[in-house]
Amino acid sequence: MIFPEVTKVASGILIIHKMIRQKIQLKKLLAIGFIAFSLFSCDSNQKEKSKEVANTPKEETTKREIWTKKQANDWYAAQPWYVGANFNPSTAINQLEMWQADSFDTATIDKELGWAEEIGMNAMRVYLHDLLYKQDPEGFFKRMDEYLAIADKHHIKTLFVLFDSCWDPFPALGTQRAPKPHVHNSGWVQSPGQKVLQDSTQYSRLEKYVKATVGHFNNDERILGWDVWNEPDNMTGPSYEAVEIANKKELVYNLLGQVFEWARSENPSQPLTSGIWIGDWANHDTMEKMHKLQVTQSDVISFHNYETPEIFETKIKQLQRYGKPLLCTEYMARPNGSTFQGFLPIAKKYNVAMFNWGLVDGKSQTKYPWDSWTKTYTAEPEEWFHEVFHTDGTPYKTEETEFIKKITSEVNSK
Repeated sequence: MIFPEVTKVASGILIIHKMIRQKIQLKKLLAIGFIAFSLFSCDSNQKEKSKEVANTPKEETTKREIWTKKQANDWYAAQPWYVGANFNPSTAINQLEMWQADSFDTATIDKELGWAEEIGMNAMRVYLHDLLYKQDPEGFFKRMDEYLAIADKHHIKTLFVLFDSCWDPFPALGTQRAPKPHVHNSGWVQSPGQKVLQDSTQYSRLEKYVKATVGHFNNDERILGWDVWNEPDNMTGPSYEAVEIANKKELVYNLLGQVFEWARSENPSQPLTSGIWIGDWANHDTMEKMHKLQVTQSDVISFHNYETPEIFETKIKQLQRYGKPLLCTEYMARPNGSTFQGFLPIAKKYNVAMFNWGLVDGKSQTKYPWDSWTKTYTAEPEEWFHEVFHTDGTPYKTEETEFIKKITSEVNSK
């Protein structure tokens, strides 16, 4: 390669040589020489200046911090009272079947979110999965956008869940198994799966999934927020406890803090959270370390409660010490005493956002109780555990849907 400055000097020398041969006056010769030297010197100076610019440290982008109490409460003050459900279309047994291209059912999603809108629901909590991003990032984001467009049409915002420690620890892409008759959530899968959780070499893939997903939608106003990990310390009870690993909680704990950091690094305009669901929350100092991590890293505080209205109210009062908005992201198990009529008036009193489990009876079969894993059912339970609608859109209990419609309109029509 011939550098430009060498070429320019050579050209100057040729000019000088030609002038000498033509007996040009010495004054003109010196002038031309000065020009040639100036060309070389100018290029050299410009090159040094370019080096200085290239080596100047770039100003770093301000890192998104955990929201302060004021930031969180200012955000919440601008929101309506969110009342909705954990949503999985009735035609999907789990989050993989909901989102994979071959089974992504926009017609059912549209129909069922329409039923939710009719009774005053304005928010849904929806599960994603790391394998969906691994399988087809572009297609996955396209389907998420399609879902969000449908939800937005029905004036529904979405709280997306990135990871989940519940049920089957061995997720697999492709056609999902058929539901096991009369069994609650017989096909739901964890994210990440057990094998990935034990293999730290795959964590970079999980990081890419989190950053790409949150980053792609970080300013999307159709998204209410990001629930980074559902029930991270859940050991699956009698359903899969025989195959769960003893150090699962420790592995998840070590990863959860990183997941919060990965999500926050994409500067989302929406809040981050992870809901605590079990244990004693009366005193922060005596809470389990997983729960401390969850509440201290969350922009807004979320929790689950499937107990009585009295216990529900006690839990709210305990969590108010953090001074941030509260979201109850799972509730409503009728036989336990956790009902719409029992919980929603309390939530209204304390301005707690509410997401019951289940919307439409379908392949997840969560109208059956948790004990369907250990007790044999041969027919529909007399009292549904979860779900609001039959598959044809008729309410399981009209008095429930009328109550939801009435209490949400009282708050959100103001």
